Amino acid sequence: MSSESGSRDDLNGRLAGVLDATDTAIIAELQRDGRISVRMLAERAHISRANAYARISRLVEQGTIAGFTVRLDPRRIGLGTTAYVGITIDQTAWRAVAARLREIPYIEHFALVGGDHDVLALVRAPDNAALRDVVLDRIQDIPGVRSSRTWLVFEEQQGRGLPWDPAARFDDRGSG
Repeated sequence: MSSESGSRDDLNGRLAGVLDATDTAIIAELQRDGRISVRMLAERAHISRANAYARISRLVEQGTIAGFTVRLDPRRIGLGTTAYVGITIDQTAWRAVAARLREIPYIEHFALVGGDHDVLALVRAPDNAALRDVVLDRIQDIPGVRSSRTWLVFEEQQGRGLPWDPAARFDDRGSG
């Protein structure tokens, strides 16, 4: 453990880093608007621009902020079919299956999970025919995959994002 922050370098979800109220405010503002100017960010977090730059740099350097990106509307870029695919695999095949899943187009995200399935994949494809190809021809063709189950998504809603304010997780139940 680092003596400064009480966090570990190999977090793997087991130990959260320590964020103060200013870090929390910066992250919340960046989640609301990733294109916010540092001047405006500093104003909203009630700190100087130099402090805002330094804190953002530190949060990036320590990996708390993993990157900056654009959130796309899948339908507007031609990906009109969305599905979650639950995949059951041979337990010893996780690494090989993960490597192959990374190569398949239209898989946006996948995770090793506990429950009825071993892997949950989010697939965004142009249409049902492309989804069929991903599931039946590509995923099912991976050695170690035993079965899959597909759930079509009819409508999606964007959540609030990650709750960086610890009080919000318990006191702000869904409002705002």
